[in-house]
Amino acid sequence: MKVTLSSRARHDLEGIRNYIEQDNPARAISFVDELRDIMKRLADMPRAFPLVPRYEHHGIRRRSYKRYGILYSVEPDHIFVHRIIGPGQDHDTALQLN
Repeated sequence: MKVTLSSRARHDLEGIRNYIEQDNPARAISFVDELRDIMKRLADMPRAFPLVPRYEHHGIRRRSYKRYGILYSVEPDHIFVHRIIGPGQDHDTALQLN
């Protein structure tokens, strides 16, 4: 199964890289690579991670990795990553779904 990132999720990755890069440029690259690998592995067990409370009807799940949250949904033919949120960010602000 293919993993697709929303434009907002791609922007989130760039922001994470920029933030870490301020203190440790090499780690910024390796951490973003780790996040990408984690997202690719969602295809192996897409329903292994819990649905986000209050977003069950949207089918949004959360995979945590080192205090970051990957918010995604399982579509018939792919995994769709909505957002990648950092520590202290909340689901409601990040997702902006009704």
